[in-house]
Amino acid sequence: MRALIERSRESDSLFEVVLVASDKADALGLTLACKLKIPTRVLPASHYPERIAYDSALSALIQEYSPDLIVLAGFMRILSADFVRAYEGRILNIHPSLLPKFPGLHTYRRVLAAQEKEHGATVHFVTAELDRGAPIVQSRIPVNADDDELSLAARVQATEHRLYPLAVQWYAQGRLKYINQQAWLDGRVLGAPIQCAQE
Repeated sequence: MRALIERSRESDSLFEVVLVASDKADALGLTLACKLKIPTRVLPASHYPERIAYDSALSALIQEYSPDLIVLAGFMRILSADFVRAYEGRILNIHPSLLPKFPGLHTYRRVLAAQEKEHGATVHFVTAELDRGAPIVQSRIPVNADDDELSLAARVQATEHRLYPLAVQWYAQGRLKYINQQAWLDGRVLGAPIQCAQE
């Protein structure tokens, strides 16, 4: 989230962060957003025992700010199919794996257990099917022989901080679109995610 806010404040940025919302009042992102003078809102899941009620309240909150794009960053609630359909093509997520490999939780642990040679992150459009939306861009890093979950996560997260703002900027430029359940960049369908070179 910090990377997105910082990128939004660069002179060539075409996007701004208008709200940071969380379902957890103690989320570190809320504290950071306050320090950076970004409006924040908390929508506790415990106040809405049914998913449909939560998603309805979340939708109402989003409508107050009318964003062009919803960017999930550490938001771990699974959104309902109805919610996702209402914002189809306007929700991005970043997942710490080279999708379609390792959707869901505990990706670092699973990558290490599978003895994969590389790992990374994928920005994708959100659909009702968890981590299965059209991929946009990926970063890849080697898995080192001495990696554990923490060291691997730290290196993947460093690449995420470059990857996510890049995808959001493409969207803001009008270069990135979602058409017929596919990601399009510069007028062409992405048959595979763009590979973001390491710095």
